[in-house]
Amino acid sequence: MLLTVDLERLRVRPGQTILDAGCGEGRHCFGCLERGARVIGLDLDRPSLDAAALPLRRRAGQLGSLGEMVQGDAFHLPFPDASFDRVICSEVMEHVHDYRGAARELARVTRADGIVAVTIPTATSEHLYLRLGDEYFESPGGHIRIFKPRQLAEGLAAAGLATLGVGFAHGFHTPYWVLRSVMHLPDADQSRLVRAYRRFLIRATGSKLLDRLEKRVLNYICPKSLILYAEKRTAAS
Repeated sequence: MLLTVDLERLRVRPGQTILDAGCGEGRHCFGCLERGARVIGLDLDRPSLDAAALPLRRRAGQLGSLGEMVQGDAFHLPFPDASFDRVICSEVMEHVHDYRGAARELARVTRADGIVAVTIPTATSEHLYLRLGDEYFESPGGHIRIFKPRQLAEGLAAAGLATLGVGFAHGFHTPYWVLRSVMHLPDADQSRLVRAYRRFLIRATGSKLLDRLEKRVLNYICPKSLILYAEKRTAAS
C-alpha cells in the first residue's frame, strides 16, 4: 500500500481514534485500520468517498473496529474538540488559500499530546514541474502555492502544533510527474512512456528491493512529498 505518512513514526497504535482529513480513497485509513486503530476519513470529493466507504466499513467489521467516511472540508470539521489521538492531512494544504485556518481546525480536533502528520509536495519538485509547463498548476483543483517547510511549520506552530520531525516520500514519483509535465500534462496519459512508467510504479509498490532503494536513497535525492510530524502541546507539556 502506497502511503505518504510513516504510520510507525506517527505512533499509530491499537485502540486509537484517527482522522484522515482529505482522505481521498482512504489509503491512510486502511493503513491505520490494519494497525488496530479506529478510523474516520473525511473528504469533499463524493466519488472518492463512495469508492472507499464500503470496503473500509467491511474491513473494519472484519477487524472488530470502526472505519467510516464523512463528507466535509478541513475548515469546518464536523467533530467536537479533542476527538482524535492522531490526525493525518496528506497533500491538502497546497490546495487551500487559508492553510493556517485549516491547521487551526486540525489542532482543534486533536487531543492534548496527540500527533498530527501534514504532508505537502517538496518545493524542489514543484519548482521543477513549474519550469516544465504551466498545466501542473493551472489545472482545475490544482496547487495554488509552493510551500517551504518553515512556512508550513510556522503555520502549524501558530495553531499550537509543535513540529517533532520531518520525513520525505515518493522519490520514484518525482520522475513520473516530470515525465507527465514534459508530455503535456492534459494529454500525458496518451503517452506510451508515461503508461510504462506508471506500470513500473505499480510494480515498485510490491517490491521490497525497490522500496528500500526509494526510502534509503531516492527520498533524500528527489522526494516528491515532505511530511511534518507535530504534537499538540499543552501548558503542562
